[in-house]
Amino acid sequence: MADHGDACPHLDCIAEVTKEELIQKSKGTCQSCGVGGPNLWACLQSDCPYVGCGESYSDHSTIHAQAKKHNLTVNLTTFRIWCYVCEREVFLEQRPVVPVSTAHHCKPLEQVRLPFGRLLICVPAPLVKPRGLTGMKNIGNSCYMNAALQALSNCPPLTQFFLDCSGLVRTDKKPALCKSYQKLISELWHKKRPSYVIPTSLFHGIKLVNPMFRGYAQQDTQEFLRCLMDQLHEELKELLAECTSGDGVGEGADSTGSGGRDGDRSPSEDDFLSCDSGSSSDRGEGNEGRGGTGEADLAELRILNHPQRTRVCVQTAILSIFSQPTAQVLLGAKKKKQSRYRSIISDIFDGSILSLVQCLTCDRVSTTVETFQDLSLPIPGKEDLAKLHSSIHQNVPVKTGVCSDTYASQGWISYIMESIRRFVVSCIPSWFWGPVITLEDCLAAFFAADELKGDNMYSCEKCKKLRNGVKYCKVLRLPEILCIHLKRFRHEVMYSFKINSHVLFPLEGLDLRPFLAKESPTQITTYDLLSVICHHGTAGSGHYMAYCQNVINGQWYEFDDQYVTEVHETVVQNAEAYVLFYRKSSEESVRERQKVVALANMKEPSLLQFYVSREWLNKFNTFTEPGPISNHTFLCQHGGQSPTYYHYIDDLVVILPQNVWEYLYNRFGGGPAVNHVYVCGICQVEIEALAKRRKMEIDTFIKLNKEFQAEEAPTVILCISMQWFREWESFVKGKDNEPPGPIDNSKIAVLKGGHVQLKQGADYGQISEETWQYLLSIYGGGPEIAVRQTITLPDIDNHGERKIEAETRAL
Repeated sequence: MADHGDACPHLDCIAEVTKEELIQKSKGTCQSCGVGGPNLWACLQSDCPYVGCGESYSDHSTIHAQAKKHNLTVNLTTFRIWCYVCEREVFLEQRPVVPVSTAHHCKPLEQVRLPFGRLLICVPAPLVKPRGLTGMKNIGNSCYMNAALQALSNCPPLTQFFLDCSGLVRTDKKPALCKSYQKLISELWHKKRPSYVIPTSLFHGIKLVNPMFRGYAQQDTQEFLRCLMDQLHEELKELLAECTSGDGVGEGADSTGSGGRDGDRSPSEDDFLSCDSGSSSDRGEGNEGRGGTGEADLAELRILNHPQRTRVCVQTAILSIFSQPTAQVLLGAKKKKQSRYRSIISDIFDGSILSLVQCLTCDRVSTTVETFQDLSLPIPGKEDLAKLHSSIHQNVPVKTGVCSDTYASQGWISYIMESIRRFVVSCIPSWFWGPVITLEDCLAAFFAADELKGDNMYSCEKCKKLRNGVKYCKVLRLPEILCIHLKRFRHEVMYSFKINSHVLFPLEGLDLRPFLAKESPTQITTYDLLSVICHHGTAGSGHYMAYCQNVINGQWYEFDDQYVTEVHETVVQNAEAYVLFYRKSSEESVRERQKVVALANMKEPSLLQFYVSREWLNKFNTFTEPGPISNHTFLCQHGGQSPTYYHYIDDLVVILPQNVWEYLYNRFGGGPAVNHVYVCGICQVEIEALAKRRKMEIDTFIKLNKEFQAEEAPTVILCISMQWFREWESFVKGKDNEPPGPIDNSKIAVLKGGHVQLKQGADYGQISEETWQYLLSIYGGGPEIAVRQTITLPDIDNHGERKIEAETRAL
């Protein structure tokens, strides 16, 4: 409720208007640019008929208000009113006019009633409804997308990045999904938020990325999340230092490993069950961050310092796991010296799992580390639960070695105690409606030992034979946001079905220490729930919705397409969870932010000011473990600033006073310290040389290709892989900074009769021999493939026969 003393003083200028008149205006267009609704704004000034567009277009409503000094405007879709002078929302409350008591010492409330019977009250800032409570219109069975986007929108690390680090949201890659997502987040969290938005741009973009989402059929929300997260990572990724070895640990990956998953592929649940996919292979460990703090950033810190406001929602994409009946991690054998990348997506969602496989004949133990972006957990049945609980109290079937040591950790003792507690709590209800399944049960099933025998025997490198073995998985590094996907859908050859078992999950205090590897450097292992996506229906049809906790007021809300409703936490606890998002919980990180805010508010005069990466500061604001300060977002390898970034340096950095910098540097380390930003001369020379090289290559290619096109009957036509050619074209046109590797025609070639020939149906282009030799002289590679034969006349002593060169030639 608003305080009577904080009434909007500008309500007396409001025009007489009826609801029918506003509805009629909503059917019109912006009087300045002609754009139509939804979310047009009508001026409420007396005798002013103006209707203008909102911020999602050209914001002519605000331009009109500032030019004419008209204070009040109403959204013609939601009928919510905004005062430009108070910079507050004027709420329409369904209550009768109450006479003001003369005994009240505050200024009497000015009561202004619209003809359709609602009272306008200007609410003071602390009572303004929190941002982020904006619905999304269903645009044709798109509830799976809406629920996923609401979950992501309520994730502070990701949302703050897209709101505060706009300078880093730049890409030349199509369809520029990161730009569409940034625009959507801005609309959802704007102070003049509408009641709902229509995510058309992002919907079209995701269809371009993956044809699976074209049309209007119902899709799986987890598949959508994986596809979206992969594409955002692909568009925002930065190259990390080159890795000199694979991810293998100890004796390394062997036959249990599998290749990494292509970044543009969004596998189905069946792929994971059948081990046909792996984790995203180009994501870096993301141990370093970025950041900065101005007044706006410090204000954001104050909001996040509230203990209830440190929890928020998110989702992620991609982990490679399969289950039969317990889940195992699909491990990827990575090439040596493979380039690795990081992005805000990998920084938030990526964790790593240590997998150990022990041969039960020779006791050899092989270990492999693989990155994961979500955990797909099995839902154990009654028999599985019984086996699971009994195995906790019995010796695990392991002979000797590292695997048995893993189970001897203190984490398993705490897990046993927790299992006893849950048994006591759940035994009585289980008499009535069957066994109670908890999220901890699902995690235990995922990380349980898996015997490799029968058709699933282990290929031991030491024995050189298939042997019985046992496999374990442990978490090596926990992510900032943990996404858990419950495997509710099973797809058999002839039919599909859904597992409707209720899974109990905690709102706070999910402890993953029992599943942590003893080698793990992770300090914080406790998580609080941010969001849960639910599915109502069957495997063939149904409806998705999400429950999310608002970061500003700590309340839970139901997001059901365009409808947003506050709910009690018991409603969330009884939900049939499909995807859950947990965030690391740490009171220490809250105290750290409070200390920095206090230091900044001291406003001590300092002789030096320090530039800090805005991205790292975003991590400090929203991560429990932000990692060392990293200013490489705006610095080149020579310590200066890249000329490419100079024109938007203000979007990349924040200037900190000396006392704040010293505290952060002493606490987190990293750097380097930057007191002066200058354009790097070395980078400038390199950029000019690169531009000259690009111009030379493209001009030469155009010249040679014109000569090739002018030939009436070329004697030789050579082939080039279009995949390689597109990479080269992106480089010479400036879309990609890295030149392509050697020419790779292996995908369009086939060996027949000792000769390399063009593969039928191959994706290739035709070039002249001169063009081929030019590109070959720069990049090398091969093999050379010709599609037209060269005819030569025979010598006289060759019995008059003509020699015909082979149709194709190998280089």
